[in-house]
Amino acid sequence: MKKNKKKLIWLIIVIIAVLLFGLYRYYIYIMQDQWRQEEIAIVAAKQHSELIKVTRTSKSVWNDVVWVIEGQNEEDQHMIVWVPFTSDQEVNVTSGAIKSELLEDGLSRSQMMSIIQRELPDTKDIQLELGLFNGRAVWQVFYKDQDHYNYRFYRFSDGQQIGEQFTLPNR
Repeated sequence: MKKNKKKLIWLIIVIIAVLLFGLYRYYIYIMQDQWRQEEIAIVAAKQHSELIKVTRTSKSVWNDVVWVIEGQNEEDQHMIVWVPFTSDQEVNVTSGAIKSELLEDGLSRSQMMSIIQRELPDTKDIQLELGLFNGRAVWQVFYKDQDHYNYRFYRFSDGQQIGEQFTLPNR
């Protein structure tokens, strides 16, 4: 009886280990394209700007896929590079497509958050990300206002709103 119990316990342990390994491999399989695109964006950002050290990356999707690469240049100044991708998942290398700015030439995350809280005092669940909107470097704001979720875009350079507010429909 004890032998059967030990065998059953080992069998359960092996099954759990195989399931965990399978989940791990599935995660790697699902994420590999995302990681590859991020690496390509980092290489493009370093080639098309003065960026030498990467501190943060984020992916923004509105009209196009854009990777936003944050880091430092040789003078240790904080800079941001916007790397857009084409519909074929290639870096858009057309003239002026890849944009780079020093953070000091635009608004920081905390400065932009102050503007948003002043303009939208009753909002909840504010998410703030850098992105591109109609080819311009922007802060993309996603927030909840009463019963709806909304998007707004603000110029990175001065915090002025661009375009209209986009309200997502309720289900």
